Amino acid sequence: MTKLVIAIPCYNEEAKIASVLETLPKQLGGIDEIIHLLIDDGSSDKTVQIAKSCGAEVVEHGFNRGLGRAFQTAINQCLELNANYLVTMDGDGQFLASDIEKLLLPLLTNKADFVTASRFMDSSLRPENIPSVKWWGNQQMSWLISTLTGKKFFDVSCGFRAYSEKAILSLNLHEQFTYTQEVFLDLSFKDLRIVEVPVKVVYFPGRKSKMASSIVKYALKTSMIIFRAYRDYRPLRFFWSIGFSLFAVSVVLFTIFFINSYLAGRFSGNFWAAFSGTFFAFFGTTFIILGIVVDMLDRIRSNQEKVLFFLKKRLKKSQ
Repeated sequence: MTKLVIAIPCYNEEAKIASVLETLPKQLGGIDEIIHLLIDDGSSDKTVQIAKSCGAEVVEHGFNRGLGRAFQTAINQCLELNANYLVTMDGDGQFLASDIEKLLLPLLTNKADFVTASRFMDSSLRPENIPSVKWWGNQQMSWLISTLTGKKFFDVSCGFRAYSEKAILSLNLHEQFTYTQEVFLDLSFKDLRIVEVPVKVVYFPGRKSKMASSIVKYALKTSMIIFRAYRDYRPLRFFWSIGFSLFAVSVVLFTIFFINSYLAGRFSGNFWAAFSGTFFAFFGTTFIILGIVVDMLDRIRSNQEKVLFFLKKRLKKSQ
C-alpha cells in the first residue's frame, strides 16, 4: 500500500491553519492512503486545537525547538508510519495544495528522488509583494548552494517539497534553526536526483516571516549551517582550500623577504615578512594535514550513513 504523509510544521498559525488543512487532498492517483500531519513547534495559540478539529494528526513539541527539529520530527513520523512519500508545506497559506500533485509526479514516475517547489525558476511566477531584499537574499543563497554542489538551483529556501522513500531514508540532518539548505547539500552530495518545479506562491502584503524576521540574523544562521554541512561532506576540499590559501600567502611573504635580502645583499629588513610567512606556512600545512585526516574520518562517516540507511529500510519493511 502506497502511503503519503503531508506534514505541516507550525508555530502560531491559528489564523490560517484551518483553511490550509481543508484544502489538502484526501486522495491522489498512485496513492492509497494520505495522512495529514501537523508538527506543532510550541504554539501558544489555538493552532493545535484547530488542527485536531480538522482531522489532522498532531505531534506537539511542547516548546519552540526550531524549524529544523520540526522537520526531523516529520521524517521520524514517516519512518514510524511506514510512509512511501513525504510532502512538506507551510501552514500560513502561501502554497496551493493543488500543486502537491505536481510535486509528486516526478517521484511517482521515478524521475526524481526529491522535488522542491521553486518560486523563482519561472520569472513570470515571481511572488508579488515580496520585499526586494528578501528576493535578493534568496538569489544569493541559491547561488551559494549551486556553487558548492556544482548543480544549478533557483530556490533553495522554499519549504514546499516532496520526498521519495529513498530521500526519507537518506536524510541525516543536525540543525535546529532550519533545514532547507542543509537538505540540498545532504542529498546532492549523496547523488540523489533533485528536481525543481515552478509554482505560484501567494505572498501576503505586510507578511512577517517567522524565520526571516531579521534578514541579518537569518543570513548568519543559515550561513553557519551551510558552512558546517559543507565541512562535513567535503572535508578535504574545505580544509585544503583554507590550507593552500594560507600557504599561498606565506609564499608571497617569503618572496618579499628574499627579494629585499637579495637587493640589499644581506638578510636585513622586512623580517616581519619572514616571521609572518612562517606563521602562515605553519597553519597552512596544519590545515592541509588536517584535511587528509578528516577525509579518512569522512569515509567512516559515509559508511556509517550507508549502514543507517539499510537499517532504516529493513525496519520499514518489518512494519
